[in-house]
Amino acid sequence: MIRLGTGRLERVVAVGAHCDDIAIGAGGTLLTLCRAHPGLRVDALVLSGGGTEREQEEGEALAAFCPGADLRLTVDKLPDGRLPAHWAEAKAAVEELRARTEPDLVLAPRTEDAHQDHRGLAKLMTTAFRDHLVLGYEIVKWDGDLGRPVVYQPLAPETAEDKVRLLQEHYPSQRHRPWYDREAFLGLARIRGIESNARYAEAFAVTKLTVDLGG
Repeated sequence: MIRLGTGRLERVVAVGAHCDDIAIGAGGTLLTLCRAHPGLRVDALVLSGGGTEREQEEGEALAAFCPGADLRLTVDKLPDGRLPAHWAEAKAAVEELRARTEPDLVLAPRTEDAHQDHRGLAKLMTTAFRDHLVLGYEIVKWDGDLGRPVVYQPLAPETAEDKVRLLQEHYPSQRHRPWYDREAFLGLARIRGIESNARYAEAFAVTKLTVDLGG
């Protein structure tokens, strides 16, 4: 197991197709980053949910998941489940995000995600952010699309617990879903922890990674 770091982080981009995607896929990583790097700038973009109760949920949730950070959140109004039909609007939103930040790290959905909105956004991110480290987070769902990740962020036990607590606290609109519970979130984190020699972890996919071993 090789552990690599990124050095000092100053700017992070986090994107989701829906409100709660970022928190489910990378909430523990955001908590870890923001606690380790006070004042970290986080530019977050969510493509759907704007103008609804979900936008308020997302704002309050990401503020909790990014303690002490300079959080800049945009929630757009694309219809849920229809990203392929609104490709131009989604692309414009991603390009606008790219124009206003030069991040050290990008957190986005996986390109192999079974949900068309997640997958479409993932493909946009790898073209808009060509020269950046883009980590593709995973979201457990009925599709059974969890793959074999290659990047892991270990989570302290208290961080994993905080993630689950914040998910339950800040997204009341999702509590009725059969998969939206403590066992699902903590269970996946435990499995990824076993795979990375840690108690808990979040796992990510990488489309392309360049290393400089002589630098």
